[in-house]
Formats: sequence, structure tokens, C-alpha cells
Amino acid sequence: MGSPNGGIIGVVNPTSFGKCTQTVTTATGSTTLTTQPGTRLVSYAVVAGGGGGGTRAGGGGGGLRTCSSFSVCGAAPYPIVVGGGGAGSPTGQGSKGSTSSFSTISSAGGGGGINSGAPACGNGGSGGGNTTDGSSTPITGGTGNTPPVSPSQGNPGGGGSVTGPSFAAASGGGGAGAAGGNISMSGPTYVSGPGGAGLDVSPLFGPGLPNSGVYAGGGGGGADSRQTSTAGTGGTGGGGAGGKNPTAGVAGTANTGGGGGGSGAFPAVNAGAGGSGIVIVKELNKASGVWNLKSQFSAIKQGTWPLGPYLVDFLVIAGGGGGGGGGGNAGAGAGGAGGYRNSSGTSGGGGSAESSLTFKPGTVYTITVGAGGNGGTTPNNGSQGSNSVISGTGITTITSTGGGFGATYQASPTNSTGGSGGSGGGGGSTTASSVGGSGTANQGYNGGIGTVAGEYSGGGGGGAGGTGGNGGVDGGTGGIGLSSSITGSSVGRGGGGGGAEDVGAGSGGTATQGGGAGGTNAAGSNGTVNTGGGGGGASNVGTGGTGGSGVVILRMPTGNYSGTTTGSPTVTTDGSDTILVFNASGSYTA
Repeated sequence: MGSPNGGIIGVVNPTSFGKCTQTVTTATGSTTLTTQPGTRLVSYAVVAGGGGGGTRAGGGGGGLRTCSSFSVCGAAPYPIVVGGGGAGSPTGQGSKGSTSSFSTISSAGGGGGINSGAPACGNGGSGGGNTTDGSSTPITGGTGNTPPVSPSQGNPGGGGSVTGPSFAAASGGGGAGAAGGNISMSGPTYVSGPGGAGLDVSPLFGPGLPNSGVYAGGGGGGADSRQTSTAGTGGTGGGGAGGKNPTAGVAGTANTGGGGGGSGAFPAVNAGAGGSGIVIVKELNKASGVWNLKSQFSAIKQGTWPLGPYLVDFLVIAGGGGGGGGGGNAGAGAGGAGGYRNSSGTSGGGGSAESSLTFKPGTVYTITVGAGGNGGTTPNNGSQGSNSVISGTGITTITSTGGGFGATYQASPTNSTGGSGGSGGGGGSTTASSVGGSGTANQGYNGGIGTVAGEYSGGGGGGAGGTGGNGGVDGGTGGIGLSSSITGSSVGRGGGGGGAEDVGAGSGGTATQGGGAGGTNAAGSNGTVNTGGGGGGASNVGTGGTGGSGVVILRMPTGNYSGTTTGSPTVTTDGSDTILVFNASGSYTA
């Protein structure tokens, strides 16, 4: 009989077609994850709730268990439980955190801070710390990795001893990455132990996780004001710092499994509660080795066969610059538009379309949307807008530069020069002409000149499509923007702001495509949000307009779109493509 593999022989490797879908569960309580039909393998991180701090003793971090390749069935429900953090106690034992679980995998809650009792009270995923509480007897923290699993889910709380009876010293709770810190002496000072460090799970899942992917740090030991003493810091990964009257112990960070900081004294102030846990599951794409051709064909038809790299078009516009503030019965320059970079049409400053980006499935691409610069108050320049960025492993970072600020009126022309940026800001009016700021090559144009020709009028901000107008009888017009159809319909963005006119017979400069108009004996108008438009200049004693925030737009084949985003982008389709419009910072996992 012929081979169903087309005559090719070799080892048949396990395959999984999970599209690298990542599920992050943060709400405490129970829920269910149903895997995709083609998923056979997942990576997971299960972090339990952290232990609450006790009488000066730090709480232990929640148990943390990870696996890079765990077998599951496709289209099957798997229970998830996220455990809450344990309560802190200012004068007693901290409570243990609650268990978190995925499928058959459970992580134990962190041990509570021990109130000078038996260390077993503080056992848990990581052990709680202990306190001397008026004694010089050496102390022992709670045991970590309880119940025991391999690899270990945590570390013990700290111990140690100090010179003479002391109320002031307590040890830190253990963390997933290190034991809690011991009590010690520094000269006459009683030093409480820091919380043990947590662990970074982002190598399994990539960037963009809550708390940067670092979890299960221990809580720091608290201190007592009756003796010279210092409290312990919280461990990285959400551990809370210990307290010392009048400062209470700090709670562990939510959704990190961090232990709570020990209470402070004297008299007692509250101990920190443990942070709640988190469960992360990534459904893997894995199809290395030799495959049955029928299985491959079936997976392709179902859309579950792992996809290769694919091209993505982009439009990246930075925040526009703020308009200058009015002063001395004179008009200020306008803000320049944010830098405009485009792969699906003309870029700013007369630049050509850039090359599309190549996204690799499973890679997280970070999107930063720049804010508009603030308008200047009397008599101050505006502020430059903030950059907008696409970044990620394997691509050249795309950065559009924030728009230049609009300059205010100054007696010296050199002090009234518009700010440089994606597009340059307009010069302020002065006793002589003042130049506008420079635009950035392939992003935007220069700002216009501020002048005393007829009126004290500010220059217009540069736009993505043209230079800002010079001041005259009227304020300088804002430089034109550009229109793009990356979303499927033509939208104008990236216009510069209009320069202001003084209290004479003229008018403030006009602006289009997101730029704010210049003021006439008034404040400047704001640039339109998510267009990168420059803010209008102000005259007399008005405030310059705020620059419009930027925007980042991605366009890709719908068959490649993963559906995994953060930052709540607007998702639409146009023909065979899917478009993501990021009006705020976020991420996309290819």
C-alpha cells in the first residue's frame, strides 16, 4: 500500500495549529478557555494569589508554575481559576493567598506573614516572612514550594537574627525567583528583610504582559518606630514594601501574585494584602519535521496551518506641535504637524511611499501613538508633539517625529524661531522677521516666517504636504496636510496650525486637514485629535492651541490577521484586507 505521506518517510512530529493565540486571565474566580480546533500544545504561566503581610512580617509571593509545551486537545474546554490575594493583619498572622489553576496544573497561594509563631503557618507557594517580636531568638520563615512540585513554584521566607531583643526586625516573604531577605543589623540599626524577587515569564509569551511579565515577588518586612530601624522593600514582581509607623505596609500589586508588605509599628498600622494572581495561556503553532500531506491539506482548508511572514502597510503620524502663546499685543507662530510616514502612498515632506513591513506570526509589535504638544501660555513657546512608533523584533522601527512648537513673540528674532520637528513650527512675530522651524526629511515641511510686515503676525506651522505660510497682514496659513486611503476611504491628516494675528485689522491664519486656526486677539484653536495637526498660534494674551494627537494605521490581508491586539484599535475590513486604526498606544500580535 502506498504511503499516505506521498512516499516521504521520517519521524512524525507533534503538530499544533493554535495561531499563537494568547489568553491572559486576570479576573479572580473561575472561567473556561476553549482551545481552537487545531491546538494541540500550549505554553502556560499560572500565578497564585500572594500572601498577606502579618505583624511586620512580609507575605510570600504566590506559587508560579510555567511550561513551554503542554499537551491539550483541540476545541476542548479547560477550566481556569485565578486566586485572590490573602488579607493582611496589623497585629496577627497574614492570610494565605488563594490557589490559581489551569487544567490539571495548580499553583499554591503565598504564605502569610508569620506573627512570631510556628513557621508552618506561613508555608505556601513561596513562604511568608517572620518577626522577632521582642526576642533575640533566630527566626525562620515559612517554607516555599508547598505542596512540593517540580520545577519548584517558589522559595522560603527569610530568617536570621539580630543583637538583643527587638520589636523592630522582620524578614521578607519569599518570591518565585529568590528567598525572602533575612533580618540583619547595620551598626545600631535593625534592618528588616526585603521581599524575594519574582520571575520574568515574558520569554515564553513576549512583551506587552501586565507588570511587564514579572510576577510573584515577596513582601518586605515591616519595622517598629520604637527602635532605630528600616523596613524592607518589596520584591520585583509585585511585592509590597514593609511599613513603619505612620506608613502602612504596601499591598502586593494586583494580578502579579505579589506578597503584601508587613505591618508597621508603633502603634500598629496596617499590613498589605497580597496581590491577586494571573493565568496566561498561549496556544502554539508547531509544525516542524515531516507531516502527513492529508493532514496538512485539511489544516490549510480549516485555516489552522501555521502561516508564514506577511506584508503589512502602515501610516504613522506623530502628535502635532502646540501653538505659541500670545504676548505684547503680537501674534505667535503655530505648531507644526506631526511627522507623516506612509507605505501605501506619499509620505510627508515630499517623500515617496516607504516599503511595507514584514510581520512574523507570533511576534508582538508595539504601537506608540504620540500626544499633541501643549499650547504655550503668555508669553511662552508651545511644546513639541510626541513621537509615534511601530517597533518589534525583526523589523526596522518606524518612528514619526513630533511636530515642532510654535514660537511666541519676543523682542529678539533668535528667540522667536519656530521649533523643528516632523513638520516645523511657525516663527513668532518680533521686531524683525523670525524663521520657522525645520521639518524632517520625508516626514514634513518647514514652518512659516513670523513678521512685522503690516501687522505683528506669526508664521503658520508646516504640514505634511506643504510649508507653513508667512505672517503678513494676516497670520500665516497652516501648511497643507496629505490625504491617504489606507483605510479604504480618503482622509486628510497632518495639516499645520495657523499663525496668529495681533490686535490690528487682519485675521488669524487658516488651517486644514487637522490643523488648528490661529487666533485674532484670541487663543489659538486646537489641532484635531488623531490627525497630528498643529495647534494654532495665539495673539495678545491668549494660549496657543494644543497639537492634535497622532495615529497609527496597519493594513494586512484578512487571512493573516490574528485578532490579538491591545489598546482597543478600531478594526474594519476593505475588500480582502483588515485595517487596524490605533488612536491610542497598544500592540498587535501577528
